[in-house]
Amino acid sequence: MSLASIIDHTVLKANATREQVERLCDEAAEHGFASVCVNSCWVATAAERLADSPVKVCTVIGFPLGAMSTAGKVAEATCAVADGADELDMVINVGWLLAGEDDAVRADIAAVVEAARGRCVKVILETCLLTPEQIVRACELSVEAGATFVKTSTGFSTGGATVEDVALMRKTVGDRCKVKASGGIHNAAEAQAMVDAGADRIGTSSGIAIVAG
Repeated sequence: MSLASIIDHTVLKANATREQVERLCDEAAEHGFASVCVNSCWVATAAERLADSPVKVCTVIGFPLGAMSTAGKVAEATCAVADGADELDMVINVGWLLAGEDDAVRADIAAVVEAARGRCVKVILETCLLTPEQIVRACELSVEAGATFVKTSTGFSTGGATVEDVALMRKTVGDRCKVKASGGIHNAAEAQAMVDAGADRIGTSSGIAIVAG
């Protein structure tokens, strides 16, 4: 398995332009990346650009804080699906998780899974804000809610993916769910370390550098 084939080629900055998104799509097609990951306003653009490519279109839901209403996340997910998204990376409600409001966290995820209509849903845990126990609990709730992946980070908080967190997530979910590492992965060695720890997918804006070795 090549690293390229498991990379979500990502641009999520607020100042991303149409030209940058189109270039991202062209690079993903050229290098055989798994997907492009863009903000939801760019889903239709990316879907059109990649219409004749196996590269999937991934977008983010409730990003980057995860603190919007469940109804807001569902509306965003519904629009993204209509615009052509293949995969949805949603942010967990971290505040609810920290407060032990497990039923609310599970329901929030499950609502987005339902809105995704069978598409891949990755649940971003924002592991830099969590203890190991909270990471385990977030993984279990994500699996119970029907998530396809658990994902480490938005890349917009206080830290990104660590080998330790990825290994803990892999150990927790086993083969019930996949694991995506994202945030702070800049080169091939860092990406491979995440794969060795159990990551099935790598989210990065440094995909070109990674495949260049």
